[in-house]
Amino acid sequence: MPVRQMKESSEQHLVIKTHLQNPMNPAKKAPKAAQNGKGPPPQENHSQISPHPRNKGRRRGRSGRKSDQGDVLMRPSCRPCTVTSTANGNVENGCISGDIDVGFPTSSKSLSFARRPGYGQVGTKCVVKANHFFAELPDKDLNQYDVTISPEVASRTVNRSIIAELVRLYKESDLGMRLPAYDGRKSLYTAGQLPFTWREFNVKLVDEGDGVNGSKREREYRVVIKFVARANLHHLGQFLAGKRADAPQEAIQILDIVLRELSNKRYCPIGRSFFSPDIRTPQRLGEGLESWCGFYQSIRPTQMGLSLNIDMASAAFMEPLPVVEFVGQLLGKDVLSRPLSDADRIKIKKALRGVKVEVTHRGSVRRKYRVSGLTSQPTRELVFPVDENSTMKSVVEYFQEMYGFTIQNTHLPCLQVGNQKKANYLPMEACKIVEGQRYTKRLNEKQITALLKVTCQRPRDRENDILRTIQQNAYDQDPYAKEFGIKISEKLASVEARILPAPWLKYHESGKEKNCLPQVGQWNMMNKKMINGMTVSRWACINFSRSVQDSVARTFCNELAQMCQISGMEFNPEPIIPIYNAKPEQVEKALKHVYHVSANKTKGKDLELLLAILPDNNGSLYGDLKRICETDLGLISQCCLTKHVFKITKQYLANVSLKINVKMGGRNTVLLDAVSCRIPLVSDIPTIIFGADVTHPENGEDSSPSIAAVVASQDWPEVTKYAGLVCAQAHRQELIQDLYKTWHDPVRGTVSGGMIRDLLVSFRKATGQKPLRIIFYRDGVSEGQFYQVLLYELDAIRKACASLEPNYQPPVTFIVVQKRHHTRLFANNHRDRNSTDKSGNILPGTVVDTKICHPTEFDFYLCSHAGIQGTSRPAHYHVLWDENNFTADGIQSLTNNLCYTYARCTRSVSVVPPAYYAHLAAFRARFYMEPDMQENGSTVGGNAGHSSKGTRVNGECGVKPLPALKENVKRVMFYC
Repeated sequence: MPVRQMKESSEQHLVIKTHLQNPMNPAKKAPKAAQNGKGPPPQENHSQISPHPRNKGRRRGRSGRKSDQGDVLMRPSCRPCTVTSTANGNVENGCISGDIDVGFPTSSKSLSFARRPGYGQVGTKCVVKANHFFAELPDKDLNQYDVTISPEVASRTVNRSIIAELVRLYKESDLGMRLPAYDGRKSLYTAGQLPFTWREFNVKLVDEGDGVNGSKREREYRVVIKFVARANLHHLGQFLAGKRADAPQEAIQILDIVLRELSNKRYCPIGRSFFSPDIRTPQRLGEGLESWCGFYQSIRPTQMGLSLNIDMASAAFMEPLPVVEFVGQLLGKDVLSRPLSDADRIKIKKALRGVKVEVTHRGSVRRKYRVSGLTSQPTRELVFPVDENSTMKSVVEYFQEMYGFTIQNTHLPCLQVGNQKKANYLPMEACKIVEGQRYTKRLNEKQITALLKVTCQRPRDRENDILRTIQQNAYDQDPYAKEFGIKISEKLASVEARILPAPWLKYHESGKEKNCLPQVGQWNMMNKKMINGMTVSRWACINFSRSVQDSVARTFCNELAQMCQISGMEFNPEPIIPIYNAKPEQVEKALKHVYHVSANKTKGKDLELLLAILPDNNGSLYGDLKRICETDLGLISQCCLTKHVFKITKQYLANVSLKINVKMGGRNTVLLDAVSCRIPLVSDIPTIIFGADVTHPENGEDSSPSIAAVVASQDWPEVTKYAGLVCAQAHRQELIQDLYKTWHDPVRGTVSGGMIRDLLVSFRKATGQKPLRIIFYRDGVSEGQFYQVLLYELDAIRKACASLEPNYQPPVTFIVVQKRHHTRLFANNHRDRNSTDKSGNILPGTVVDTKICHPTEFDFYLCSHAGIQGTSRPAHYHVLWDENNFTADGIQSLTNNLCYTYARCTRSVSVVPPAYYAHLAAFRARFYMEPDMQENGSTVGGNAGHSSKGTRVNGECGVKPLPALKENVKRVMFYC
């Protein structure tokens, strides 16, 4: 077969080291149920707010908590040191005093997460069903064995085939009738011991369809199995009963692997999910892709014992098409009669690189290859040496003589397949895409829409599919489950839940409705005015849409200005310059023209707002506009799509006016309890609420940086306005690197900075007070990263505080927010309309902290929003650290109430707003990256894009910062 040499590639790895500290939470009492009558709660005047006496006593100076080692009072410090104890510690006027100095542990083993302080009582009690199925704990010994296969195999599929053949040959003899479960890598598990502690086996395996001229090649493998350890099921039982705090991960992992063993053989495993074209007929997504249905499966420790979490899943797969047909679908044209352009070749190469194909020109021999590239020449021009004398032969001649295969479409390029050192040429028409390959690259808009149609299921339908899946999997007949003594219930778990009351919202006194009580998670702006409407005197409009005429644009701007005025803003009805028409490809030139012309017209006064009308399909225009406005010109902008300009609706204009107001620094609404100073552990002393998130590049982008964003409330007691900062950091780095930083300045010496420090300073400037309590909502952290993120980021918060003032250590509550989980909650009775919203989902405010939650730690599920379509996904909140001694009701009610303060709409949202805003800010910052930053990961990484200096480089990583946000931009909610 034709061969040419190829270069090898290299790979780099990043090692992260962290350090830090902490204590644990005692049990806490639940507060009384919150008031929720037909009218707003009575107003109370507080000239001075002081902590509740019970809170003072309970906190004991925030130090009065017991560690695992004894009655040592603890006050965390930002300096690594040894522990010293003292007899007292107290809070005076919101300041912390005491003589305790506690260092940060260098190991996660010395860190314990917050314990559950009790269960919530607030709200209307109800029963919901969860997609968790009770798993009975086995009474057999679980044993782990190490597996070594020689020669080493990279493929889990081949490893499984080797072990399956070993079990077939030796189960009744050497294995003592044991049926082991295998993880596909290095570990084998059995129920009961094998008859040996170490043994070597020889296993022969046939490579199907491999070899020259159709011959099947037989390989021999040496397999060594060695006893490692016995899992402690007593430990697991105590953990599930709440008698031990540390989870025996090994035992849980073994049971998870056992229950996945049969599905690994039946279906196509992808991560923790299994897919098959037989579960449901695949649906075409376009451009050679199709959706496969599948299910997610994971065993989890919960309060009810072990629980098997089953959920439905869908994913995009490559259609098993002949390659020529796939290319035709990809390009949307007949490739057999028309030559390919350079752009076509690039698109084909990107789509097929890494894809497995099988040959079709050799009869029953279907040898498989992985595509590594595409030839730059058409097949008819390709020649290669066939002997040592460099005798040349064309690819067309070779296939005719060697296989009797006539290549018809010689104008098409060949696929390059093989390993990194050499590549073979294969004609496209001699190849077919192998079935069962997940598509991991970015989907286009049409494909996303098509996939959402498949995945969007009403709650009742999703519940029925989950029950059907559990029945089809027939765990009672699963030989591996039987072998290990695991029994799975086929009934959804019934869980006690509560529906938290919606909070009263405060609007401006000049409106007809001054207070509002949302109904089923939503309300509107009729008869209401923004509580803090801003003034827009100097604004301009730039039109990038060729289809929008000046008259249409003027009408739209007039209607938007009127809506802003009706909603409570003071908005100049006329722009300071006529609407400016521009071409999308000249965005920078157009923006600077409008900026300078406006400045001349206003005699140097800044333009306050720029409206931009964009084409519906605008490519990079939106991102370029935001980057130039926010990092270069310091302009606040509001973009509107052409379709909304032509079809103006009051709802759209109302939503845009809400966004404009908060971008200008205003507030749309606030919690009535906030302005009345009635929110526990928020209203008593100045409290700052943070939100943080890290967004990572999409699959296939191997060098783009990750983007971190942190937002923080800038008003108290309202906690509604948030300022945001962003930074780029190393590829796929989850720990936020720029929370706290120090660097050397030639003049000032060691300088402290970072996002936490800057936002604390900003809060002090905005409110005139320093925060005496910190609540930190952290989005995007998986369970496996809890310890690492808490250790690193709590340490950064401590150091940022200490850098501002000696002994300044406000108590911190650190909460992880998770949306990427697979727990779904269903109404107990779908026919009861009083227990569901219009979409058939559970009611907003539904909270669960029992049965399916962690056995001992402080977590809860909260569905804070009304469903629109599909099945609602509750947010999972896990309180990892709590020095503020929140009760269950306290943190649940605060989180639910905050979800009604989201600035961009008149609906409660599914994730607490500070975390939501951080996600928006991180997403926005990806537009700030220059092209070389996006393509070359070696020049990008974690330094503060928020820094006004904008040029300092992280000495640890040598990375380039994002362009700095302009000062007037980072003070407001620019990301809305």
